[in-house]
This record gives sequence, C-alpha cells and structure tokens, in this order.
Amino acid sequence: MGVRNYLIEGVSGAGKTAVAEELQRRGYHVVHGDRELAYRGDPTTGEPVDEPAEESVADRSAWVHAHHLWDVGKVRAMIVDRRSLISFFCGGSRNLPRFVDWFDAVFELDVDLDTLKRRLAARPEDEFGGRPAERALIMRLHATKEDVPKQALRIDATAPLAVIVDEILAKCGEAEG
Repeated sequence: MGVRNYLIEGVSGAGKTAVAEELQRRGYHVVHGDRELAYRGDPTTGEPVDEPAEESVADRSAWVHAHHLWDVGKVRAMIVDRRSLISFFCGGSRNLPRFVDWFDAVFELDVDLDTLKRRLAARPEDEFGGRPAERALIMRLHATKEDVPKQALRIDATAPLAVIVDEILAKCGEAEG
C-alpha cells in the first residue's frame, strides 16, 4: 500500500507488534501481516490446509510454524496500491521467498537470548510462544536464524521502543526531526 514498502521481521518475541503499534501511533501505514495476511497453507503449493488433529502431529508447534503463510495475492495487491507514501509490513511467513524482493528493505528485529526468554515468559499460553514447545522452537529459530532473510538489516530490538522505531525510520530516510 505504499510507494515504498518495508518488511519488519524477527522471531516471536522480538517486538514486531510493539514496533508496528508505535509506527501506527506516529501516523505510518502498517500492515499486521500475521493478522491480516496469514493463513495455514502448504509450504510448497500455498494451498490452504486444515490443521491436523493434535494427536496426528508429533510436534504441533513445528507444524504450525512451517504452515504459517501469507497470502501472496494480498501482499501483491497491497504493494501495488500506492495510496500511502510508506507502508510497513510486520510479521513473518514461511513463504517469504515468494515476495521478499517486492520490499524496498527488510528489517530484522534482533534480541539477545535473555531478553527473548523474558519476553516469551510473559506471554499467555494462548499466544504463540506461550507454551514450552513453542518457546523451544523459537529458541532454535533464534539460534539458527534460518527464517531471517539474508538481505535483512539488523535492528537491536533490546533498545527502548522509540529508539528502535527511530532507527528503522532513519534507515528508510524518514529521520524524525
């Protein structure tokens, strides 16, 4: 939805939602990808799939993660819609390679392990990262960086929220003055 489009990525607990809300508070157009674009789909075909019964999947957390996709058609439609000068897409998906090149830049919110553990420990059980198996998966993803796009610009997400958002905006040529 912007002339310039940016993706803000990071593991669960890195601060994507907080950054998105602060950008919105400052008047920027934000797409909450995990709310507005996400669905459960086949990672290869993109076709929607039903979640299997828990007993049929040994590691439900890994299954949910692997099948968390964004609707590519919706992403494309939002990118070509030029009503906003800048749009920030916040969240993550396993089919990111299908559309990552459409963004002007990708930012990775990165936190140290202690900060991540503290943030996840505060999550309720019904939010992703609130259960032990989900936390274990997030810790692995944090360690391996396997979901982080290679071209991502690292942002220290342990800084105060205003500093994090100021850094992102500066890298987008939107220095606050």
